[in-house]
Amino acid sequence: MSTLHRIAVLALPGVPPFDLGIPSRVFGSAEDAEGRPLYEVTVCTADGAPVLSDAGFTVQPAAGPEALAAADTVIVPPTHAMPELSRGGPLPPEVRAAIAGIRPGTRLVSICSGSYVLAAAGLLDGRPATTHWNLAPEFRRAYPEVKVDDEVLFVDDGDVLTSAGVAAGVDLCLHMIRRDHGAAAANRAARMCVVPPWRDGGQAQFIDRPVPEPTLAGTSATRAWALEHLAEPLTLGRLAEHARMSLRSFTRRFREEVGMTPVQWLTAQRLELAKQLLETTDLPIDLVAHRAGIGSGNSLRAHMRTTFGISPAAYRRAFGTGAAPG
Repeated sequence: MSTLHRIAVLALPGVPPFDLGIPSRVFGSAEDAEGRPLYEVTVCTADGAPVLSDAGFTVQPAAGPEALAAADTVIVPPTHAMPELSRGGPLPPEVRAAIAGIRPGTRLVSICSGSYVLAAAGLLDGRPATTHWNLAPEFRRAYPEVKVDDEVLFVDDGDVLTSAGVAAGVDLCLHMIRRDHGAAAANRAARMCVVPPWRDGGQAQFIDRPVPEPTLAGTSATRAWALEHLAEPLTLGRLAEHARMSLRSFTRRFREEVGMTPVQWLTAQRLELAKQLLETTDLPIDLVAHRAGIGSGNSLRAHMRTTFGISPAAYRRAFGTGAAPG
């Protein structure tokens, strides 16, 4: 019997091919340090029959609902052929039956408006969840029992995870690899897919913001520079000076491009570096905090408890690789 983590991707009529392919591409790129695959991904349909994608071609599944019943994780991409779900209508009988066959304890995941399917099945009632920002008002009206947060890229509620638009589905899959196997495995998969290895789930969706004028200077070079100097004091003034902007212009420009303030972004990057050091080295907590630019071990503990609900030591026990000091 295979020891790989089994993922079933439920293809419904009207599925967008890009969204459908995300789990296979990302989890299919996940390997351990010896190059062995970590996941087995199967595309299935509710009744085993082919379904028509929203691109006009037919998706031939590898399995039927039995794949859902055997899976460790079930992922539901969007469907553009069930408009009744946007009004809180019922799932088609074969889809409801297939979802009812999922074993208790199976991890459930939606990409973009795949959240409608989970909500219609009653699986998001009372839970925090997200979906594409443009659908959030409609989603709230149709499923008032769900605690919708349309300001984030994805929501990890333990055994139920939901993501926003298409690219956020990639972020969520990488987050799951990281949660399952650590940062090194997620980074390897990200490199294979040629995507950034990490965007925090709490990062804002880019909602109705104008594209900055290309004639204006951007902040990307300063962000790249800041990532190389996280251990140093990086005040807002120093960042603005590097970007050759006034404080006001830099702050406004930064929010337009990133969706958060420079201080929020800098804190998130420092916490990410701290997590990587906790996972991959045996450095003392105080030295991890120093290298990440967070100051003292006590400051790191406070930040991690507030942001992640876990102490640095507990995080290292859960995700550390036992590496030699770096």
